[in-house]
Amino acid sequence: MSTATTTHEAGTGGGTASGPLRGTLWLVWRRHRAALLTGILVTLAACALFSYQRIGLMDFLGGKDAGTEALQEDFRSRFGSAFSSDIQFLQVVPVIVAVFLGAPLISAELERGTLRLVTTQSVGRGRWLAATLALPLTAVVVCTTLLSVVFQWLWTPARSLVVGGDWLSSGPFDVTGPVLVAKTLFLTAVGIALGKLIKRVVPAMLVTAFTAAAVSLVWGEKVRPLLGTAHSTTYPYNGNGPDLASDAVRIDDWVATADGRLFGFSTCVHDAHPDACRAKLGIVHRVTEYFSYDQMAGMQWLGTAALLALTALVLAFVVWRARRRPL
Repeated sequence: MSTATTTHEAGTGGGTASGPLRGTLWLVWRRHRAALLTGILVTLAACALFSYQRIGLMDFLGGKDAGTEALQEDFRSRFGSAFSSDIQFLQVVPVIVAVFLGAPLISAELERGTLRLVTTQSVGRGRWLAATLALPLTAVVVCTTLLSVVFQWLWTPARSLVVGGDWLSSGPFDVTGPVLVAKTLFLTAVGIALGKLIKRVVPAMLVTAFTAAAVSLVWGEKVRPLLGTAHSTTYPYNGNGPDLASDAVRIDDWVATADGRLFGFSTCVHDAHPDACRAKLGIVHRVTEYFSYDQMAGMQWLGTAALLALTALVLAFVVWRARRRPL
């Protein structure tokens, strides 16, 4: 699309657009319709696939006891790879959206030189910025909400079977509920900000990809485990282990003294005289820390609040930069 064409569309979009998109919104749609349409079609296809998978899943479960070893093995052989693929796809959605929609959103206009012409001859800078951010981010919210809701509908009946019941660190936490929406919004906002700063599409996309990978690493290793307070259960050192619910996530094990001092789980294991070693330290208990399933929603909303707050800050920076600095 040439600069002249862009300017003409911006100035006359209200007369040529039909439906709810008019004027500047129509121009934004025209500029980014390939990415937006691709996202919409992929969302619909994924939701259709999840719905189809649920039919087979519910037929398989059929009131069976999810705690039996035979059922768990049968589930892994029949549905394990499908759920793993679904989760992996949803985990990369925020990165893909950030790289292919967020990073080029403003950087493409800056690189082509069309933005300066549009905002000086056709529409005000504030109006252009509002439309440029509002339409793609609304599409992101709608699409990721659909993906999250439909996948959670698929996952919930088999939550204690999918990825061994580990909903915290194996994917379900990040791809169900509000987290998928918030994480995608945040990374997309980061991509937009990087595009505004770098002003070149390909470099902005590369930096966004590396940034998204770093954010995902920090989120998984440092943030997610701190979103809730783990429960703990104590039992005799030589006693039977805790009878945790099938949808509880076991996160750590310790050995402990009678007064509650904790030691690493392997303390004294490799000692020449392990019993004497434990007696010397006073170790008489084992302690298991875990998150229960009923904590999941609260942890998700806390993480979502943090991500949305960061998103607001990043977008505020984009707006400030676009309004105060030369294009």
